[in-house]
Amino acid sequence: VAVHSAKDIPSEMDGALIIAAVLPRAGVEDLLLRKDDASTPMTTIATGSVRRQRQTRATNPEARILPLRGNVPTRLRKFIESDWDAIILARAGLERLGFSPPEFEFDGHRIVAQILSAETFLPAGGQGIIALQTREADFPVRQVVSSIDDRDTHLCLRAEREFLRLLQGDCDLPVGVHARFVNGELELRTQVFGDGAAPKIAMGRGSDPEKLALNAFEKLEGEHEH
Repeated sequence: VAVHSAKDIPSEMDGALIIAAVLPRAGVEDLLLRKDDASTPMTTIATGSVRRQRQTRATNPEARILPLRGNVPTRLRKFIESDWDAIILARAGLERLGFSPPEFEFDGHRIVAQILSAETFLPAGGQGIIALQTREADFPVRQVVSSIDDRDTHLCLRAEREFLRLLQGDCDLPVGVHARFVNGELELRTQVFGDGAAPKIAMGRGSDPEKLALNAFEKLEGEHEH
């Protein structure tokens, strides 16, 4: 069994492998992190994700946006040592390390954490989901692993991954995609950045994850043709 952050698994997987189970989804949002004095204007924002960079540019066009790499503690350390006004990280990754909004301490420094709206900062496909991957032919292991599968989260992940597959996208592209259950029905929202500042957006509801992904993809393709 391989344990992954679901958003790191390529949308086109080796045919011999399968996602046998997923755990219940953690928070899907991104967090805007600021230092102790968070009253100053945000002129410099750092983030490692191309998606977040485009979303930030769309909401704060005046800001200078810088790249940010490394694991979570490395990124937090870089932030503390820099003159940047803010950085953006995934909520799930921070909370799994014990750093939760609205504020926390890191290396003796107070960090203020603001939850960004998932309406504007649509998350990456699979964000907040831990996925367990096995060999497709390994039925005994699949059976054991599937016993802890969270069905609703898995359906959401299928919709998100299928949309990315149709788009030929992954976490390196400026794409936001998020599926959730609303009144017992699966809802899929998508956000794709192209050449312009504003993203193309499509949304739909249904019961079949793959059909829902295809419908959203076709809506975006239709918008592109016009």
